[in-house]
Amino acid sequence: MQLGRAWACAWQLAGPATEGDLSAARAQMGFSLAWHIVVACLGVGMPLLTLIAEWLGLRTGDASYRLLARRWARAMGVLFAVGAVSGTILSFELGLLWPGFMGRYGQVIGLPFAMEGIAFFIEAIFLGIYLYAWDRLPARTHLLTGVPVVVAGVCSAFFVVCANAWMNQPRGFTVRDGRVVDVDPLAAMVNPASPPQSVHMILAALMVAGFLTSGVYAVALLRGRTDRYHRAGFLIPFALGSVVTPFQLVVGDWAARFVADFQPAKLAAMEGVYVTSGHVPLTIAGIGDGHGLRYGLEIPSGLSLLIGYRTDTVIRGLDEVPAALRPPVTGVHLAFDLMVAAGLFLLALGAWLLLAWWRARRAGGGDVLAGRSGRLFLLPAALAGPAAVTALECGWTVTEEGRQPWIVQGVMSVRDAVNPAPGLAAGLWLVLAVYAAMTAATLYVLRRLARHTPVPVAPQDSDVAAYPVV
Repeated sequence: MQLGRAWACAWQLAGPATEGDLSAARAQMGFSLAWHIVVACLGVGMPLLTLIAEWLGLRTGDASYRLLARRWARAMGVLFAVGAVSGTILSFELGLLWPGFMGRYGQVIGLPFAMEGIAFFIEAIFLGIYLYAWDRLPARTHLLTGVPVVVAGVCSAFFVVCANAWMNQPRGFTVRDGRVVDVDPLAAMVNPASPPQSVHMILAALMVAGFLTSGVYAVALLRGRTDRYHRAGFLIPFALGSVVTPFQLVVGDWAARFVADFQPAKLAAMEGVYVTSGHVPLTIAGIGDGHGLRYGLEIPSGLSLLIGYRTDTVIRGLDEVPAALRPPVTGVHLAFDLMVAAGLFLLALGAWLLLAWWRARRAGGGDVLAGRSGRLFLLPAALAGPAAVTALECGWTVTEEGRQPWIVQGVMSVRDAVNPAPGLAAGLWLVLAVYAAMTAATLYVLRRLARHTPVPVAPQDSDVAAYPVV
């Protein structure tokens, strides 16, 4: 926070940033967020998956579940460390790239960042206990030490998203004579956008963790590793993602209706609505040309019906927004459509598995992942992880690009917030190099842990000690 104030002093004395520096700052922040958000989602979802596997191992006595829990815990530790590094980079970028924003509004949104820091330290403490105490605590006590890790991870996501939600619905301050006064940090944190955004993000994190993890084991099953260990490694995370997906679609509808009420310009960009009117069609795909969407598939009155449950519901268009304040349409619209398509794809996969399980049960039991039908299901299931990540990244694109040109909706523009110092493009290339190295190192460590690091096993686990590791 002090870093942001220090840069703010220099920012007030400098001239406006060039277009190139503004683009470099936006690209650097966007890339850093896009990278970090995937690791952060794994940090939220992996602890829950690990506890589920450990609980199943305790409940059933099946050594496969215990082995999964141990190996997922090791991966969880690596991802936590990597997420801490990328999160630290982001905190520096807030001050270095956007001193106008942090210098002016840092005191308003400081509370959720402070609370996130507390949650982070709680998560780190209990994660250390959980990883260290595998054979040093009674089994049930060890399981309980993982509960704070799950809770703290979810709380971290909630607090960070509250800060972002404030950027969409700023509250908790007054601007008087050009100064921010009457600051109410709690009102700023618990703003109208916090509930839909935070729930949407937490469910997305569980989906990403579940479908990415299951995708690894889907590939292993397709390669012929059909033992119980790999089947459990696929079914546990895939089941979590599949259970969450229907709720996510409901919450997504809630979030879209919130945008319609509080950010009509963003909704207009999401749906390519240029003119305020009723009987607005729902357009799938299409490219904005400044007047409408071309090459899209239109469903007559579809958008009006979805938003207001009536075909004559009036949707506010971009014609009510000054041209200089309109968000980009094509990118936001296509990102929104791709997010919805990925969500429906994941919903269909979950329904497919549920139907296969129901049919197998009616036929007297059987392995739903075996045979030709099982392989036919596993082929698209292996793509569930990339689909979930695609939906996640597209959702954040809609959230951030749909708010442009504002960094704080209606209060401060991105141009007014950026660091005017020259040379921001050099920082972009440096960050790209750092993240490339971090990506390679993370993948290398995870692969090495999976293939070469032995897992201590109790005598009753010997039947799975030699399983091939994914």
